[in-house]
Amino acid sequence: MDKLVLFNNSELNKLLNKRTGESKFGEHVTLLASISNIYDELKNLDVTHVIIGLPEDVGVFANHGMTGTYNTWNTVIKFLVNIQNNQFTKANKVLILGHLDFSSEMLKVSSLDQSKKKDVLKARKMVKKIDTYVTYIIEQIVSAGKKPIVIGGGHNNAYGNIKGASLAYGFPINVVNFDAHSDFRPEEGRHSGNGFSYAYAEGFLKNYFVFGLHENYTSDSIFKSFSKIKSIQYNTFETIEIRKDLKYKNELQRALEHVSGKPFGIEIDCDAIENISSSAMTPSGFSVNKTRSFINFFAKNENACYLHICEAIANTENEKQIGKLITYLITDFIKAHAN
Repeated sequence: MDKLVLFNNSELNKLLNKRTGESKFGEHVTLLASISNIYDELKNLDVTHVIIGLPEDVGVFANHGMTGTYNTWNTVIKFLVNIQNNQFTKANKVLILGHLDFSSEMLKVSSLDQSKKKDVLKARKMVKKIDTYVTYIIEQIVSAGKKPIVIGGGHNNAYGNIKGASLAYGFPINVVNFDAHSDFRPEEGRHSGNGFSYAYAEGFLKNYFVFGLHENYTSDSIFKSFSKIKSIQYNTFETIEIRKDLKYKNELQRALEHVSGKPFGIEIDCDAIENISSSAMTPSGFSVNKTRSFINFFAKNENACYLHICEAIANTENEKQIGKLITYLITDFIKAHAN
């Protein structure tokens, strides 16, 4: 696993802001000093959740999106390790594994031009290679009986999450996707807009529910194709939050019934959250608190098998907002399982 870079004590100590009389999350998490066989290492650990970072935006570039998602992992980890350790946060059940090093891919894509078709095709080939690394690490974590918490990166990595979990279980999994977009675009080469369509076509994804599609940004062909596939269901943001034709809590239950019959992944695209810096930032979306309640609702189900948070863009101006937001989402997932 040549892409895996372990999060170690040296990095942790640089990030920790210790205070007298306080106990920080990072002081109680599990770390790995070295690794030879990742499955064996994870299987023997007394942890329930494994946090892994995917710092890349090759898939976003390949989808003609706004890049910057590669920064998010480094931002989130700084905030996560410094929250309080207490009866609610359950740090002793968490392994911070580290991240997959896609720096060489990032260097290559930095020399490409998004306006040139041949360069976009090169990026899409790179995404296909990234898929293999993501698939492998997720398969190992799930096979070891742990729940991955994946911090992206672009939404292209949904494919690796789904395939990895599916291979671990030996059958297709289900997914609920909190997203303004379906990411069910044509199989035209891998990018951040077609992770679910590829996973579905290749038999790794069974039941799929898209929660909160934006009507202005979903093509008529997508709506028509979804209407013909019984295993795919959706609702739109407008029907819930604007026209109030549907009730949020009722739709949570409908989505749960669609996916919870077998292991299912929870995908959170930050494009769906109002005024959060992301590759397709929206001024009209679900609130942060609605997003947190969404994760809590689904993570309480015993078949929830992973959490993926993606598409956020962190920089020096907004790192506190992004770091704290994603830390809340991570800990909501952990707390829901614990309870």
